[in-house]
Amino acid sequence: MKICIANDHAGYDLKLEIINNFKSKHEIIDLGTDSSQSVDYPDYAHKLANYVSENKVVGILICGSGNGVSMAANKHVGIRAALCWNKEISKLARLHNDANVLSLPARYITKKEANDIVHDFINTSFEGGRHKKRADKINC
Repeated sequence: MKICIANDHAGYDLKLEIINNFKSKHEIIDLGTDSSQSVDYPDYAHKLANYVSENKVVGILICGSGNGVSMAANKHVGIRAALCWNKEISKLARLHNDANVLSLPARYITKKEANDIVHDFINTSFEGGRHKKRADKINC
């Protein structure tokens, strides 16, 4: 599976952890940032959202709370970014909402929790059925 990942300064260390944990089994496309120096999170969220839209891959966004990058990414048609703070929420985001971007709150979860969340997100497929018509109504 090809996974695109991007972050702001608050998510830099967690991004490195995730890349290190998943690079042996998945192709990781790293869109930055490449340090913990302060940056504007929308720049990276938009970059990732464009990449996910154009290449039909799964994306992971990381910032301090996860909210900012999620809000910015969700401005893009076809992007369904879900803020997930535990693995159950990440599974439901994929299963019921057909989320294609995972947003992580770096300052509020551990590295182990993040790895578990990513694992469940990328290994869960959209259920479809009654959820499809609801997911189709997200973009207006």
